Amino acid sequence: MKWFSKKQSTSERCLINSGNQIKNKPASPLPPGTIAPDFNLPSSTGGRISLSQHRNSPVILTFYPADWSRVCGDQLVLYNEVLPLFKEFKAFLMAISVDNTWSHIAFSEQRNLNFPLLSDFEPKGDVSRSYGVYNWEKGTSQRALFVLDSNGIIQWNYVSPDDINPGADGILRALESIQI
Repeated sequence: MKWFSKKQSTSERCLINSGNQIKNKPASPLPPGTIAPDFNLPSSTGGRISLSQHRNSPVILTFYPADWSRVCGDQLVLYNEVLPLFKEFKAFLMAISVDNTWSHIAFSEQRNLNFPLLSDFEPKGDVSRSYGVYNWEKGTSQRALFVLDSNGIIQWNYVSPDDINPGADGILRALESIQI
């Protein structure tokens, strides 16, 4: 494997495998106006959930680094508390991280979460990469939010620093703008 220029920061470098295929490149979240990539992931609520199951209603996707961390716990508990507001917009909330399903089940039960936690575990970070929010240095999802309209088109996104809870205001404003 070969690293490009040492003058580049770690996040700017591309790691090339021996087959000359890009394995590691800087993430850039999918922009508004993009059709959201479909996925089918194991869920903390049992079974699997695909994005395409929720066409015809707005969808909130929250990518987060890891179960059991303070900021992630605070963020997801907040979303659980404002879930009735999301439901007023008929929006479906899904939270995605690279943790396994068993961790999601235990975390969801401990925090009394009423929405599915989806496991982007195998292949690790595949969905996070498809949305441009995989953190290659840490091997986790970035803390990112996407609001999709009922046609599965990204209407709003936001990537927050891992140590900052992005709150719910941006999500609610995005849902309001879809309604107008």
